[in-house]
Amino acid sequence: MKKTNLVSVSVLSALGLLGLPLHAELIVNNGAIQQQSPMLTTSQPSSHDPAFSACLANLRSSAIQAKVSPSTYDQYTANLTPDYSVLEKLNYQPEFSTPIWDYLSGLVDDERVHAGQEKLNQYRDVLNRVAATYGVPAETVVAVWGVESNFGDISGKYPLLQSLGTLSCAGRRQSYFRTEFFATLRILQRGDLTEDQLKGSWAGAFGHTQFMPSTYERLAVDFDGDGRRDLVSSTPDALASTANFLKKAGWQTGMPWGFEVKIPNGLSTQNQGRRAKKPLSEWVNQGVTRIDGTVLVQGNLTTETPAGLFMPAGAEGPVFLVFKNFDAIYSYNAAESYALAIAYLSDRLANKAKIQTAWPTEDAGTSRAERREIQTYLLLNGYEIGNADGLIGDKTRQAIQQEQQKMGLKATGRAGQLFLQAIRAKNTVR
Repeated sequence: MKKTNLVSVSVLSALGLLGLPLHAELIVNNGAIQQQSPMLTTSQPSSHDPAFSACLANLRSSAIQAKVSPSTYDQYTANLTPDYSVLEKLNYQPEFSTPIWDYLSGLVDDERVHAGQEKLNQYRDVLNRVAATYGVPAETVVAVWGVESNFGDISGKYPLLQSLGTLSCAGRRQSYFRTEFFATLRILQRGDLTEDQLKGSWAGAFGHTQFMPSTYERLAVDFDGDGRRDLVSSTPDALASTANFLKKAGWQTGMPWGFEVKIPNGLSTQNQGRRAKKPLSEWVNQGVTRIDGTVLVQGNLTTETPAGLFMPAGAEGPVFLVFKNFDAIYSYNAAESYALAIAYLSDRLANKAKIQTAWPTEDAGTSRAERREIQTYLLLNGYEIGNADGLIGDKTRQAIQQEQQKMGLKATGRAGQLFLQAIRAKNTVR
């Protein structure tokens, strides 16, 4: 299997995830906006834009064909202005690659586990009903909630009509964004949500668990019984809709997503991966065991259950056998690192063991609390990086690079344990 220990920042960001260290303060490649439509350019003002108005006028017939009523379209586009800043985000090129251990340490830390367990208790009755209805465990649903929006704390502030309207008329993938633009208009037309409620990521994801508008149309449910599918103000609707998504993606009730395993020396890992599933009996015959040394086939698993060998940092790091439920999580946001974060957080919320095998690095990742500590030290040393919020973006990485150079360290820009220890020591002796 090809190593996947470096996570692409821009790929995940483009999918609308919010509130994660991976997606903060990314930069445009050399300041350039690439692959724009000739119809619009970022040099034009973001109000009273004739080209944007002409684009919206041209889209009217397509919107009507997509079952947006003429009155709805005219009402919501009459005073709509573009926001060309979303084009910069569409074309972000990552300046830094994030190791998988950094990605997980910021998403699945004690802080998020504690908050998630509080949410499990707070919404226990709702989550029990969700699990009974859709067959998805409460811990998995809450894990998605925590990673997607930090339990509703960070869900985005971009008005969907403005951002999706802009992306429908300029930049790459206009056809895709037009589909989402029209879906947003249909949501407003049905009256489930108001325009003020439809704010989210620059790419159009919104609500507690960051549904795209077209996904909302297909899979959102009214779980609180008020006659509206509200993923913004109704936590029960959001949690149930998330479980419905996973069920429709193939979630198998009573089955695990996977677990950490030991592989024997000499086992070939070539061409292995999440998709290359084999019956568990084959893994048993090759000497694979659970990380604690016990047998693979337990609980509802059988010798015929298909499982793939997943090695997010190669064979020298933690290794997992993953099942169809891992694939269901993957479908929520097509990145294996994301799926592992959800799966691992769900295990932590269920009080299961932490990952046992050390990541193949001498510079382990830091939690959000430790990242806030690093940022506090940087602020004390005069770096203008904004607030100490635990989100490691471009400004923080550049400040870390500069400080590493001053300390005689390799200038990686990483907020890892080695830099944390070094800057702690520096500020202790001041």
